[in-house]
Amino acid sequence: MWGKKKEHQHILIVGGFHKAKSLAGSLLKKGYRVTVVNKNYTDCEKLAETNKLNVIYGDGSKRFILEDAGVRDCKVAIALTASDEENLVICEMCKQFFNVKKTVALLNDPSKTDFFYQMGIDRVVCALNMITNIMEEQALMDEMTKMIPVDEGRIHILEIPIMKNSEMAGKKLWELNLPKEIIIGCILRGDQSLIPRGDTRIIEEDILLIITSDMNKLEELKELTEYAAS
Repeated sequence: MWGKKKEHQHILIVGGFHKAKSLAGSLLKKGYRVTVVNKNYTDCEKLAETNKLNVIYGDGSKRFILEDAGVRDCKVAIALTASDEENLVICEMCKQFFNVKKTVALLNDPSKTDFFYQMGIDRVVCALNMITNIMEEQALMDEMTKMIPVDEGRIHILEIPIMKNSEMAGKKLWELNLPKEIIIGCILRGDQSLIPRGDTRIIEEDILLIITSDMNKLEELKELTEYAAS
């Protein structure tokens, strides 16, 4: 990954409980030393159940917390918090104060990608950009959907427009009662890319980026997105 002697490479992960747990587990299996920083005490207790994972309770945007986490001997720092600004600050601190060789920042707003790189972040990871790139490269398009099989066909990404008078139009996400196999990962609205929350309201001409593990549920979703019965 970043060298041959993995056991001597220390990787720091800040924030992002579920993402951090999954990433840390993968890195540990590959032989890296991994430290996770999280400011939620309950999350720290759960993370500490992972064998060989070093867990630090505290705010990773604070310099002294990063020092406690051993950032000075860290080769890679990865910021996975829910805040783009916080991820930028963490990576900047790791670079400027502790000379970390490589920094990686999770980004929710793809419009900030160029700015993050200009600020010296080595790698910017934006889920929307990743999905968009996959769709541009691999999608087989038709009038209704764009579908990309991922992970040997077990996961599919779909792009579905909200038609005029769709049953979904005007409803908040929590009101949709979607099958559990379907996740709305992003809403494309004009030039905007919205990360949906439970109270996000869907409007006509939105385009939904759907992630599903069960293509049999697609017909149910199409019925909701097409014209509502008069």
